Amino acid sequence: SYTTDTKSREENKKTLESLYSLSVDITKIRRLKEWVLLQDVAYVKEIAGILQEMGADEPTVANIIERFPEAILHTPAEINSQRALWQLVCQNEKQLIKLIEQFPESFFTTEYHQNQKANILFFQELGLKNNIITRFLTSAPNIFYNPVEKNKNVIETLQRNYLNLGGSEANMKIWILKLLSQNPFILLNTSTAIQENLEFLQKNDFTDQEVLQLLSKLKGFIFQLNSTTMQKSMLFSKNIFKCSDQELKQLVLKCPALLYYSVPVLEERLEGLLKEGISIAQIRETPMVLELTTQIVQYRIKKLSALGYDIKSGNLESLNGTKKDFEVTYGKIQSKKERPIFNPVAPLHIED
Repeated sequence: SYTTDTKSREENKKTLESLYSLSVDITKIRRLKEWVLLQDVAYVKEIAGILQEMGADEPTVANIIERFPEAILHTPAEINSQRALWQLVCQNEKQLIKLIEQFPESFFTTEYHQNQKANILFFQELGLKNNIITRFLTSAPNIFYNPVEKNKNVIETLQRNYLNLGGSEANMKIWILKLLSQNPFILLNTSTAIQENLEFLQKNDFTDQEVLQLLSKLKGFIFQLNSTTMQKSMLFSKNIFKCSDQELKQLVLKCPALLYYSVPVLEERLEGLLKEGISIAQIRETPMVLELTTQIVQYRIKKLSALGYDIKSGNLESLNGTKKDFEVTYGKIQSKKERPIFNPVAPLHIED
């Protein structure tokens, strides 16, 4: 553990000299993590040497240290162990250096080395591809800090529930891998929370098949919710759309966001749509529009209005989807508008 009491300490001259020789911007470090410069022991040259061995040039080494100064406080042995570990899933050292430069904190967090190793091997056994595991290491590093038993437990709970809900043994592996790829943070939940959320859906009369459908549509985000927030969101939707329990269920299956977003988020999005002159009836017809932020909705309406498309009188399908989906829809409406009404090459039907 490093001391962060900076008042009575002086910067380590040896550390400063070593950093200067690597062209590291020391003012940047002073601003962000000055305490690093006060430590009695630092391994600047050694860590730089390991990074250079892997193929990093001087600007890359300087950039890594500036972005994550604590790197120089790790022993060469710790960093060589991390290097060997990450090589289990990286194609080559060129890719590894690129990842370290982009995500230095993930690489230089060495306290959980044994857990990281056990989890990497577990994910490989599970059938996750190495490129997915490297994505997890950089974007969701804390799932590797869990003891491997905890992650195994969550996966077993998911597998058991998948089969109990009528999923087939043949498809289970693909389902689990897809769920994990879409949302690795599922692993930060407890098995109990997962169980409770599934039971909540069943108590609300969703059939096993519908629960499975929701799990796939929600990309596992349902496991990060709790029954209280889901209950409130469903009640809010029921009141807004003035619908029966059965109708509400159909709306949720059509748009799982009604279950996933909290009441304040749904309120804000609804308000944004109503301000644009869109009716509740239109929203009920196409609830998926609530998956979009107010800013995205305003931007899309503006673009469509410029083409003379009146969203108030049409359906809301044209607003829906990802950015790519919207661009396709917009392109179709645009080309329709630009198409000439009179086709000069079509034969003229003139009565004698």
